[in-house]
Amino acid sequence: MSTGGEVLARILQAEGVDTVFGIIDGTYYGFYGALHALGIRLITPRHETSAAHAAAAYARLTGRLGVCMASNGPGVANILPGLVVEQAEGNRVLCITSARRTGAMYPLRTGTYQGFDQEAVVGAFAKWSRAVPSFERIPELMRSALRACWDGRPGVVHLDVPENLMNGEMPGEVPFLKPSEYRRTTPVAPDAQDVDRAADLLLKSELPVIHVGSGVIHARAFEQVQAVAELLQAPVTTSWAARGAVDESSPLAIPMPHVKLNTVVRNDADAALILGSRVGETDWWGKAPYWRPATEQRTVQVDIDDAIIGANKPVDVAACADVGAFLTALGERLSARRNESSLARRRERVAGYGKHIRRYAAKLDAALGDASLPMHSAHVPSAVRDLFPAGSPLIADGGNTAVWTMFYSKAAPPARILSTMKMGMLGAGMGQALGAAVAVPDRPVACITGDGAMGMHPQEIEAAVRHKLHIVWLVLCDKQWGMVKMTQSMAMRPVKMLLKKRLDPGENIWSDFGEIDFAAVARAMGAQGERVAAPAELRLAIGRALGHAGPSVIHVDVNPTTHMWAPGLLHFKAMHQEPKGK
Repeated sequence: MSTGGEVLARILQAEGVDTVFGIIDGTYYGFYGALHALGIRLITPRHETSAAHAAAAYARLTGRLGVCMASNGPGVANILPGLVVEQAEGNRVLCITSARRTGAMYPLRTGTYQGFDQEAVVGAFAKWSRAVPSFERIPELMRSALRACWDGRPGVVHLDVPENLMNGEMPGEVPFLKPSEYRRTTPVAPDAQDVDRAADLLLKSELPVIHVGSGVIHARAFEQVQAVAELLQAPVTTSWAARGAVDESSPLAIPMPHVKLNTVVRNDADAALILGSRVGETDWWGKAPYWRPATEQRTVQVDIDDAIIGANKPVDVAACADVGAFLTALGERLSARRNESSLARRRERVAGYGKHIRRYAAKLDAALGDASLPMHSAHVPSAVRDLFPAGSPLIADGGNTAVWTMFYSKAAPPARILSTMKMGMLGAGMGQALGAAVAVPDRPVACITGDGAMGMHPQEIEAAVRHKLHIVWLVLCDKQWGMVKMTQSMAMRPVKMLLKKRLDPGENIWSDFGEIDFAAVARAMGAQGERVAAPAELRLAIGRALGHAGPSVIHVDVNPTTHMWAPGLLHFKAMHQEPKGK
């Protein structure tokens, strides 16, 4: 006889799941006890929301399914913020939760302890959410959940199982199926006519631009994008979330930190190939003046989710397909129709963009000459860029801290820069670091975070110690809500702020906070901890952290005034205004 939880565990095993993230509880012992018996690794953070972020980071970095779990009532309430974020970010996460026993749930009995309508609450934002009503339906609904995980755009899928079903014995024999017997296991192939029309449109254009979103990362289509870009000699832009889907050292890459140049390229292009992107607000909705007007720019959009195609930018070719499969077919068409004269003209245009990139990069790097104390924030991501091994996951967590990290980092396939680009969720990096370290065990993980963000989930340092994960948290400490303080100061006293770069003490509204020595916090939890304030000290501390087998925390005192003035803030402000073009 199997428990309901064991049935769930065996189906996950058949799906190739080898890791689950979550906090244990008696209400679903039948599930996690079976995971343990089957050799599926349990990574247990100190807070459920970190389990959601860890599962999502694991999924994004491996291309596999990320699985997390939470127990009924408060456990599910705790995991909700993480699930909201990962649904928005579009990461493939399956969340399995326990619920109070049948008879007390669905419908909820008045006064039930630790009970709320978990199916409906998660279902309000998730891709799919169902509650299991009986033993017999556990296999069926678990298979439905897994179909939803792999169907269309990745997101959060939720299965809620009452504790008496989770821990009780299943009546009768349970038939176990292979994944290919209940869901599609091969990529969605493109329509041949869509590929032909796309090739024709792109070859006839003067200058096509390729815009890459997270769909390319989920499809693991890094080589295919580069091949098509070279066949077209087309510049490649990405969303913030898709950094690393293309090698930013490529002559064809237009890295996202070069925000003004991105706008220039998207206006120069008379054709656009949009791959796995919603073309959302951080992409300026695909509108002028940040993109060429739709009437002047023919567009091919490829996505696994039909509902996204044409949602924000009109298209000429709407292709619902796996982007990797589409690009492979497109590459074959383009190879057969090469036109060297048009490629030469495009190469010349792209070479001009390279001069802009080098000029702006030199301007950014000039800040690294600032050796004042406490240190300039740019030194931290620059040191990480120089000292961490190639292929190390990099996590950007926090407001201005994430901005500094993004502008002073370089990305390359297989896309190992993580953040919460759509939600900007402070503190998510703590859980993401756990998932990244499990996903990429042969590289150290760098998590650059702010003291505000670190203060939300510092307890995950202990989880990293317990699981022996090689994570280096670099905490930029300015003892303020930097991005909030900047906006607040400009609203209250703009002239003084522009002249002095800061307001005097007492002129802001509750935007400062007190001292936390995060190095001491780390040591108290069993991790290595150091505190630095100078660039040379920082580099030596990173070297020691890289040589340490377990997790480390480097508390970095940064200049609070400089930290507020992160690069690109005007672009960030403008992003929140609706573009006036069509």
